[in-house]
Amino acid sequence: MKRYKEIEEHILGKLKAELPKDLYYHGLHHTKDVLRSAEMIGRDENITEDEMILLKTAVLYHDSGFTKVYRNHEEIGCDMAREELPKFGFKPDEVEKVCGMIMATKIPQRPNNKLENIIADADLEYLGTDEFWRIGNTLFQEIKTYLNVESERQWNIIQMNFLKSHQYHTTFCRNNREALKQKHLAEVTALVEKEG
Repeated sequence: MKRYKEIEEHILGKLKAELPKDLYYHGLHHTKDVLRSAEMIGRDENITEDEMILLKTAVLYHDSGFTKVYRNHEEIGCDMAREELPKFGFKPDEVEKVCGMIMATKIPQRPNNKLENIIADADLEYLGTDEFWRIGNTLFQEIKTYLNVESERQWNIIQMNFLKSHQYHTTFCRNNREALKQKHLAEVTALVEKEG
């Protein structure tokens, strides 16, 4: 019997206590946002209750590796899931499904099945929402600290290239997020051209 509520309490507590405070984008709020998105998209994709538990568990762990490292945090999150989930009643094949979903959030995203498609889209759903600029700004603040991106122009070029290469994987996001994402791409492209 998988004990999801205990996992949720455990991981959210760990993230709150251990995530670096300068993770302006990848903070606890991001995990909670992705959890909401994943549930909404999962319902739209008609996944089973068991699949929903696996999906939500993967979301909780998908950025937990940030408690230890910045780069390749997904692999660390998988290590944590493999170590901890059996204690919460997860079978080995369920743990591997969770790890597959965690790895599906790694950029560039390469999801291989329905649940991996859902978590990949939930993780980047904001690209096609009204929150794009606000959330994008938190990511800019974070990568200024961690990835040596200093100027707004550099950031806008990164955003433009990312939006050009990004694709949604679920019917929900293609139908409900793609059009606004394309509008954001046009706006960012116009900024880059103006700054050029």
